[in-house]
Formats: sequence, structure tokens, C-alpha cells
Amino acid sequence: MEGQTVQKDAYTLILEAIDAGLYKPGDRLVESELAERLGVSRTPVREALQRLETQSMLTRDGRSLIVASLDHNQLAELYAVRSELEGLAARLAARHATPEEVRVLRSMVSEDRALVGGDPRALSRANKRFHKQIHLASHNRYLVQQLDLVHRSMALMANTSFAAEGRDEVALVEHDQIVSAIESGDGEAAYQALKTHISRAFETRLRVDAGELRLR
Repeated sequence: MEGQTVQKDAYTLILEAIDAGLYKPGDRLVESELAERLGVSRTPVREALQRLETQSMLTRDGRSLIVASLDHNQLAELYAVRSELEGLAARLAARHATPEEVRVLRSMVSEDRALVGGDPRALSRANKRFHKQIHLASHNRYLVQQLDLVHRSMALMANTSFAAEGRDEVALVEHDQIVSAIESGDGEAAYQALKTHISRAFETRLRVDAGELRLR
């Protein structure tokens, strides 16, 4: 563990902490506390915070830096971009994924069924691994880079849509449909299946925000 910490810079460590939910939208980030928690000096932490502020991951609240949050319009814009890029990744994966990559995707769907009805955070982490595997299976490094940026911004949402009642089981059915399309080499079906999956996730999030759906 110590070796891993040495290899990661303060920027990556703070991003991972936000992504893991250790720091949520609205939480204040204090330079000295971060340095102590991450086991690094204050200078790289200060530089990392400045970089994250420039990237709109952090925002100013008086003299303090807090984790940013997404308003309704930002959320809609993010999902619109994510839908197109993820759909493209699925289409390219249907063309370029190796048999081994398809088997990994299939095994992820099977293993994730054990998480249904349990911890939404655990299923959210499994979901990120699944989507990342599709990105990699597209075999397009530029697309992977853009999707990394999109998913970084997804960390600014306080709750995962998997926390909504019933969403986890439906999402895994959608994952299965995506993998089936990639497995059959049907790029258009894979594109549409993933776009539908993202659209339903966005709809779930909007309904949660509107109070129509309860979180587990």
C-alpha cells in the first residue's frame, strides 16, 4: 500500500477520494488536513487543489475550496455527452473487442448479480469497472481519454442512481443486452443499447431529485 501511495501524485489521490465518496459535493477541502491524510507535503496538495479548481472539480466558497456540485443544466449536458461517447465506445467494441475482452464483460455481468439489493456503492464501483472495460474494448485511446474526463465529472454527483429502488436489477439486464450486442458484433445494436442504458440512468436520477423515487 505504501508503494502505491508513493507512485500516485496528490492530484490523483484527491480525485480518487472524491470518486470514492470520501469527499462529497459541498465538502470543504483543507490543504493541511489533506496533506496529513494523504501522507504528502503541502506543496503538491496546493498545486493539486489549484489544478482541480481550474478543472471545475472544486469551487470557491469565500476563501475555502469546496467540492463542486452539478446543477440541473450541467447534469443534462454531462449525460448528453456521456450518452454519445459511451454509445460510440460500445459500437467500436462490437467491431474491435477480442474474445477475451468479451468474456471479461460477460463475467462482470454474472458476478455483479450477486450485488443486487445490497450496497449501492459496491454496485456503483462494479458499474464503473464494467463501463471502463467497454471503453478499453473500443481500442481507441482518444475516446478512452475523453470518457475518463466525463467519468471524472460524474464523481460530482452526490448519489449513485443505483441507490434508487429497483434500478440495480434493471441496470444489470441492460448490461446483459449491451454485452450480447458486442458479442454478436452488432455495432448499431450495441450503440443503441448503451445509449438507452445511459438515458434510463439519467431519468432515474431526475426522478430521485424530484422526489418521485426513494433511495435505499
